[in-house]
Amino acid sequence: MKTIIREGGRLVIPAAYRKALGLKPGDEVLLVLEDGEIRVVSTRQAIARAQTLLRRYVPEGRSLSEELIQERREEAARA
Repeated sequence: MKTIIREGGRLVIPAAYRKALGLKPGDEVLLVLEDGEIRVVSTRQAIARAQTLLRRYVPEGRSLSEELIQERREEAARA
């Protein structure tokens, strides 16, 4: 898909692409510069990708978020 860089460096993402990515006005996206190319990644996609990468290092049945919550509760109880 071809588009034009507008005044101030603005770039319009075509509607079909926004729809495919599930993007709506006001959504944040990440721009990734890789090998001379810009990739637009929704925050939802970035979070999902990070979760997938981290799952390799967390044993099945272990919840890091539950552990963090428990640590915070213990810290609050000591205060």
